[in-house]
Order: sequence, then structure tokens, then C-alpha cells
Amino acid sequence: MASKVGDDPESLITLTLTYCLRNLCRTMCYAGDKNRPRLRPDIFLPSEICDKLVNAYMDLVHTDSDFEEYGGFFLLFSDPHSTRLSRVQLREDVVRDRDLEAIGKQDLIELHLTNCTNLSSRSLKTLSCFRQTLVSLSLFGCNNIFYRKGAAPLACSEADEEGRPVRRHLDLDFSFQGFSRLRLLNLGGLPTEVDVESLLRPLTTLTSLDLSGVHLARAAFLTQWRERLASLVLYNVDLCEELVQTILQMSQLRHLDISRESRRSCKFKLTRNMLTNIVQSLTHLVSLDISGHTMLDNCAVPHLEDALGRPSIEPCKSSILPLRELKRPLQFLGLYDTTLCNLTHIPAYKVTGGKNEDQILNAIEAYTEFRPELAHRAINQLFDIARIQHCNQLLRALKLVIAALKCHKYDKSIQVTGSAALFYLTNTEYRTDQSVKLRRQVIQVVLNGMEQYQEVTVQRNCCLTLCNFSIPEELEFQYHRVNQLLLRILEPTRQDESIQRIAVHLCNALVCQVDNDHKEAVGKMGFVKTMLNLIQKKLQDKLCDQVMEFSWSALWNITDETPDNCQMFLDRSGMALFLECLKEFPDKQELHRNMLGLLGNVAEVKALRPQLMTPQFITVFSNLLDSKADGIEVSYNACGVLSHIMFDGPEAWAMVEPCRDEVMDRMWDAIQSWDVSSRRNINYRSFEPILRLLPQSISPVSQHWATWALYNLVSVYPSKYCPLLIKEGGMALLQRVLELQTSHEETKDMARKVMEHCGNFKEDPMDTGR
Repeated sequence: MASKVGDDPESLITLTLTYCLRNLCRTMCYAGDKNRPRLRPDIFLPSEICDKLVNAYMDLVHTDSDFEEYGGFFLLFSDPHSTRLSRVQLREDVVRDRDLEAIGKQDLIELHLTNCTNLSSRSLKTLSCFRQTLVSLSLFGCNNIFYRKGAAPLACSEADEEGRPVRRHLDLDFSFQGFSRLRLLNLGGLPTEVDVESLLRPLTTLTSLDLSGVHLARAAFLTQWRERLASLVLYNVDLCEELVQTILQMSQLRHLDISRESRRSCKFKLTRNMLTNIVQSLTHLVSLDISGHTMLDNCAVPHLEDALGRPSIEPCKSSILPLRELKRPLQFLGLYDTTLCNLTHIPAYKVTGGKNEDQILNAIEAYTEFRPELAHRAINQLFDIARIQHCNQLLRALKLVIAALKCHKYDKSIQVTGSAALFYLTNTEYRTDQSVKLRRQVIQVVLNGMEQYQEVTVQRNCCLTLCNFSIPEELEFQYHRVNQLLLRILEPTRQDESIQRIAVHLCNALVCQVDNDHKEAVGKMGFVKTMLNLIQKKLQDKLCDQVMEFSWSALWNITDETPDNCQMFLDRSGMALFLECLKEFPDKQELHRNMLGLLGNVAEVKALRPQLMTPQFITVFSNLLDSKADGIEVSYNACGVLSHIMFDGPEAWAMVEPCRDEVMDRMWDAIQSWDVSSRRNINYRSFEPILRLLPQSISPVSQHWATWALYNLVSVYPSKYCPLLIKEGGMALLQRVLELQTSHEETKDMARKVMEHCGNFKEDPMDTGR
């Protein structure tokens, strides 16, 4: 049988690493000083495991809010005799100088540091420890690593690891002298105060260099690598004639990137002649990125010629005239934010641009890690495709958006556009093609966004995306977390109206059809209090809207067979709000149904019933027996509340008015008026609260209500409720009703019919409803 896209199981190594990281002191470590984990003395971990362990740790830190950072985690790798590291990738401000110092004795081959803004020149000293082994180094976005920290006046904005203000001094002592094996270097975002020429001079054997966003005062120094450099990235570097001429001397280049963030920011214009010279001079070129450039003169063939024939990647047919000089198609061609991407015949296997879905996905893929500003724009274009047209590469699109949201958890623009795109990529149209694993990844990044940003657009996008999932089933693996986040959204009662409505709807769905342990846990989080606060606010505004109705519905669901939550409702003046809502909104049928359903749950708890037994409440319940609101639902639920109260017997009736017998008479009259074939707006997971009212003679009217309820449900919904009644022992209890002398004949007649329905259902060999 064919599997859904993205359904590959997690590898055993991934599952093992994750388990070990979540349970360090139960697996490979013991608790040392200050409860910090220390590696067990009998353990040796090779680099194949250690590299993955560190990278998995960073991934958990950035993407899983339930995972707590370990103080001194990197000290586990301080001794190369027990742990070996070779290739390490660290990112964002969770990385500190002390973390790098902890692994200073390792023989690192690769060290990639991305946007590690908390690193200072202390880490440059640590880098020197790796000079004899390091082959690949990235310091992309590590803006502070070339500065020392020192005492500062109070006006300073920088802070050290303990939060104390510091003043930055450029570190002039560091040198790449001795890094003889270094071949790949990324210095993207290097501060302008750093003399890049002097810094790089010792590195004579580089083959790959990324100087994105770096100011080059003099381009000629690049010629020292003209016979060696295979990759040169000059993204957002101001081009000039001297720099272009220098690039043309790089005879071994296979990858050249001279792209810009935007055409608007580019003063230098690429001419057709320059592009021709690049293609002719750099004969080994397989990858070229000129995104964001405006061409000074016409580089494209006339429109009529471009429209001829089927799209081709053959250089001789290229619609971009300078690229006809290529010997073979390029593996990659960056044309994002250029007019050239709209041409038909482009001599490259992979092209970035905005013309179609393929180009847009290529752009997200190419630019996510180091160019979120471009990835954000490309995801926005993908959003339009998913919203207006149809996404043909669903699996790839979802994976790329998920990767972008994970990579840029702290980038608001990526979070806004990414969460919006996910809403359309996970809707009903695409749902059948998505695996459980993939949809869980979507839920994870959506919750990360909700956690990180209180901003209205992100919150709305994330909540709407969650509505595309089967609730509570698909959210159960993150049940505690998603409830916490939704309750946090609803805490400010003056929240944006649309977000409030969606969040309450989600809360309601999450507590419907889940086990009681889940409900009790959510109740302890403040669920009942939050819903009552929302109701209070709506009462103040004299507004009965969806938020008001959903809030009562959510309280109905969360109190179902959950005494602690029922107690919370009473303790927080829930009954006063019930009376106020009845008075303020006398004609709101849905509201009345939800409120009475909730009070039915409260009435099922024997210990709480005395709090309902006041003249005021009993009078209200009695009057609602005559209600025709929402069919029979309000009358039925009011009768259910009174049935449980009557079940406590006449000795518990501690009031003169209203009279118990009169209320019972009104209950009989109400039940007689109901149509037993009524379709119901109710869902029973268990009949236990109803069944306990059957075998008793204290209150025949309560017994009659319970029997009527069963008769109605097994008549109208036999496939759902006959098996439930049989499973919970209802047949024996109905037999007891028939045997009791106190049971009314009408009650017995209904009991027989219920048993007959269930008997027929059990014997029907053609039934397929179970």
C-alpha cells in the first residue's frame, strides 16, 4: 500500500539521541556539582555520535519549549579521551563564550557558528585552539566576536552574560596565522571596523569564501586566491568596476554569488557585456547568482523569439543572451527579483525567481539559512500560490516552510508569512496527502510561533492553522502545551476579537471528547477561571456573541464527569454568572442550552448538589422546564439537573418553597411533552450518571427521566448508543426497573422498548455501524 508523503519513520539514531538528551542523568550521565550532568566514567562516544548529539541538542533548545537547557552541557565534551567532536553547528544567542571554551581541546574539522551574537573575542582565543585541524569555519552573523568586553558607563546598551553593562573594544590581537588546513570560510556580516584584508592575508589556501555584507575597501587583495578559489559569495557587497575585474581573474571559480537583497538598494548596474565576460572568463562555473540586479541594457532576446518552442535549458537556445556562451547548463542560477526569471529558455537545472512555484520553492530552499529577508518574500509568494492557485509540490513546500520557521524562530517577518502559508498548505484541499509525522512538525512550529510572539497577526495565523487539524486527536501529543498557549492568549480579556473567538473555539474543541485526566490537568492550568473571566467581560459589555457561547460550551465540556472542575466553577461564582446571563439574554437558546448542560454536570456530583439547592436556583430550574429553546434541550437539561437533586431524597430538600412535590409534578409534565424521536444536540461518552438513577425508588420521576433519555438515544442513534448501553451494563439495570414495584408503568414500558432496541441491534447480522 502506498504511504503518504513525508511518512518516513524517524531513524533509530534520531530517536535514541532525543531520548538520551531528555534523560541525560538516566542514560549517559550522573548528576555532579550543582546538579549539572557529568559523563559516566565508563563511557566513550566517537565523533559520529557526539556531532549528532550536539546538533540534536541545539535543535531541541530552539524548537521544543518543554526541553530545558543543561547548564554546562558542553562540558560533557571537554575531554577528547571520552568524547570526540569533529563537526559542530551552533546558532543564535544561546551559545556563550564558555560553551566554546568547554570544547577547546577537541580536534574540530568543521565549526559553523550562525548568528551567535553573545560570543565575544574570548571565543576568538578558543578558535585558535582548533587552528591545526579546522577545515571549515563559519562566523556568519556573529557580530560581536571581534570585540572584547570591558567595564562601561551606564549609557552603554551592551550586556554581559550576567546582564551587566559592557563597553565594546575591537580585538586587534586575533590572527588566522597557523590555520593552515582552513579551506572554507564564511565571514558574512563582518563588522566594518574589522580590516578584512589583513584578517584574511594568512589564509593562502582558501577554496571557498563568503563575505556577504562585508565592506571591501580594496578588491585587489582577492587575487591572492585567483588560482584556488572555487566558491566566492559577495551577497550585498557593493560592486564596482575594480571588483568585477578582480572576479574575472578567479579562473577556478565554480560558484559565484554577486546577488543583492533588492534592485532598489543596488546603485551598480550589471551590463550585458559584464555578464558575458563573467561567463567567458569563468569557464568552470556551475552556479551563478545575480538576484536583485538591474541590467543596464537589454540582456534578453526579443519577446517573439523567447516565446518560440518548448522551454529549453540548452545554452544555445538561451533567452538570456550572455548565457549562450556557456558550454553546458548551470546547475544553479539565481535570478530572484530580476526580470530575467520571467523568460522561457533559461540554461540552468535549478533557477530562483518569482515566475512560478518551482522558482519560488528554489528561492526558499537557497536563501532560508543566511538570507531570511529573501526567504520571507519567497514564502509570501508561495502563500499566494497556495491561497489563489494550487500548490503542486506540497511535500517540498511544507518541508521548506517548516525549515524556515524552525531556523528563524526569532524573525517576526518569517513567522508571519510562514504561519500564513501553513494555514493554506494544511487545509482540506491538501490534507489527504499529508502524513502524521509531517502534520506533527507543522503543529510544533506553529506552537513555537505562538510561544515566541504575542503579536496579533502571528497569533491569528497560528490559531487558524490549528483549526485545520482534527481536534483533539491530532493535538494530543502536545496537549498540555497547546492549552497553556491558548489560555495565555485569552488572559487579557480585551484581546483582539477574532483571535479571542478562534482561541475559545479551539479551547472548547480540545476539552471535548478527551479523558478526565486531561480535563483535570487543564482545569488546574486555570481553564475554568479564564472562561468565567471572558463571560464576565461579555456581561459587562452586554454582548452575547460566539465568545460567550463558546465559553459556556467549553465549561460544559470541561466539567463533564470532572468533580474538581465543577467545584472550581462554583467557587468562582459561576452560578451568579449563570443567573446574570439568564436575565440579560432571555432569548439566547444556544446560550441557555450550554449553561444548563454545564449545570447538569455539576448536579451529577453528590457533594456539590447542596450548593444548587436554594429556593432561587430551584425556581429557575423549574421555570426552565417549560422552555422550548433549542427543541427539547434546555427543558431536558433542566429536568436532568432536578432529577439528580430529587435523587438525594426528601430529607435533603431543605426549603419550604418551592414545594418538592410541585416541582416533581412539573418534571412529569415536561417529560410527557417531549417527542421521543427528537434528534439531539448532545454527545454522551458514558451513561454512568444516567444509569445510577435507574434502580431506585427514592425518586420515580428521576428514574423516568433517565429511562426516557435512554429510550430517545437508542431509538434515534442505535449504532452509537446501543453498544455503549450494553457495554456499561444497562440491560441488567433496566431489568431491575421492571422488577421494582415503585416504577411507574409508563417507565416500565419505555424500559422494555430500550431493551428491545438493544436486543435487536445485538442480533442484527447486517449491522455495520459499530
